[in-house]
Amino acid sequence: MSVFVVRAFIRMRQMLIEQRGLTRKLAELEKELTMRLDTHETAINEVFTQIRRLLSSPPEPEPPKKKIGFLVEEPKIPYIKKKKRKN
Repeated sequence: MSVFVVRAFIRMRQMLIEQRGLTRKLAELEKELTMRLDTHETAINEVFTQIRRLLSSPPEPEPPKKKIGFLVEEPKIPYIKKKKRKN
């Protein structure tokens, strides 16, 4: 009877070792899938960000700053062209 008990414990130990390997493989698979999803999610979020940027209206330009100091506005004199002489 003791031989059967020893064999049973040996079989249980083998099953536990096999389950550890399976658990490790499942953890690696989960990590890989999570990494892939993170990559895809990042790419999708970047696409949405660019679309939102394109669809949003451009920012309004800032009004021009007033110049500091004493300013005199003089009337502009039009430039007069001289006519060419014919020889």
